[in-house]
Amino acid sequence: MSTPHDRTPHDRAAGKPDRRAARPYRPPADDKPRRAAYDVLLAVRQDAAYANLVLPKLLRDRGISGRDAALATELAYGALRGQGLYDAVIQACVDRPLAKVDPPVLDVLRLGAHQLLRTRIPPHAAVSATVDLARRVVSAGPVAFVNAVLRKIAAKDLAAWVAELSPRDDRLGALALEHSHPRWIASAFRDALGGDLWQTGAALAADDARPEVHLVARRMEREELVEASGGTPGPYSPYAVRLSEGDPGALGAVKHGLAGVQDEGSQLMAVALADAPLDGPDRLWVDLCAGPGGKAALLDVLAAERDAVLVALEAQHHRSKLVRRSGVTTVVTADARTPPLAPGSVDRVLLDAPCSGLGALRRRPEARWRRQPSDLPSLTRLQGELLDSAVRLLRPGGVLAYVTCSPHLAETTVPVGDALRRHPELEQVDARPLLPGVPDLGDGPGVQLWPHLHGTDAMHLSLLRKRV
Repeated sequence: MSTPHDRTPHDRAAGKPDRRAARPYRPPADDKPRRAAYDVLLAVRQDAAYANLVLPKLLRDRGISGRDAALATELAYGALRGQGLYDAVIQACVDRPLAKVDPPVLDVLRLGAHQLLRTRIPPHAAVSATVDLARRVVSAGPVAFVNAVLRKIAAKDLAAWVAELSPRDDRLGALALEHSHPRWIASAFRDALGGDLWQTGAALAADDARPEVHLVARRMEREELVEASGGTPGPYSPYAVRLSEGDPGALGAVKHGLAGVQDEGSQLMAVALADAPLDGPDRLWVDLCAGPGGKAALLDVLAAERDAVLVALEAQHHRSKLVRRSGVTTVVTADARTPPLAPGSVDRVLLDAPCSGLGALRRRPEARWRRQPSDLPSLTRLQGELLDSAVRLLRPGGVLAYVTCSPHLAETTVPVGDALRRHPELEQVDARPLLPGVPDLGDGPGVQLWPHLHGTDAMHLSLLRKRV
């Protein structure tokens, strides 16, 4: 077989075709991790899918494991978390609005930007692999464009890009860009942290980092789960185990329902309600919004240990099924605003209210770009209606835990304050003593957890008691 070097000067002068150069490009063997990461971004964009649901199934179906699975996870989650920052960098490297860049090409560029700016992959390898990915998933046409943009991105490191693109005279905006959050979310964090910009930056940075996996030992001893998983005991919840890596779904204890995947902060919310002092009988507990079942499953175990019964309510049928699969004994599909329970009959109520989910953005990388400030009014209205329903169910002397996976004041202290004004029969109880050993809980009476302070999701807890 001849090569360009085999051709004689006479051949070249005669204009004879270079047969090797004329052959169509044959891409290398499929790059499974990068293709998987791209397909996750595609599903998120086209189908409004959730990355944390799509990726594990995709990895299992394609037999991707070990280092390849770790790379696919880092690329998919990293590109989604960093989308705002990467889009700003990409925009600085192209001569058209990003809205006019084909969405599949933009997905490829985001994956490339993440590799170049926030991984240890050598720049030449990141560019080459991303260009090859573009050939496979887009077409040969945009390849030169992708290559040129990536080379411009590679000309500066992350710190240089942040310094160049950060808004002047807007420290909060600069923090939002650096840690890739919409500015309105950064503003909500700042407000919840009392205006402290240093704390806000730390919270945003922790929110932008890859989280540990947290397990809960529900129907087994925690020490057994530590040994089975290779994890370490959680510092706060007596049921928590933390994993730095690994697939929790592959653990036998998780498969058989003895343990589950649950953030340690979420576990603390259930434990606090179960341990709250109570006068009188302690027989009936209710989880008003139980899906997908994490808190309900733990409460079900704790209630059974005390000869109490937990009733888990969930309005949506498919989420009710998830609650049943988590091992909860009594599950009722019903709207929590009109629950099929007698008023004044419940001793303990958990209201884990539907919310914006701003406290779990590190586990749901695409959520920060989907949520909008306009989502809040309907959510806060629903939270108020659910609080009213919970108060009606509660017996005198009973306790209510109002929980949100959000630090936004409009979803935490504001609805609780409104409920206290509407219901003078309520009093707020200091929740801090119910989280023993947990530091940095503030002035009370409510509790706000943070990723940067506690290594948990940003869970909020307010504990209310109906006066006798």
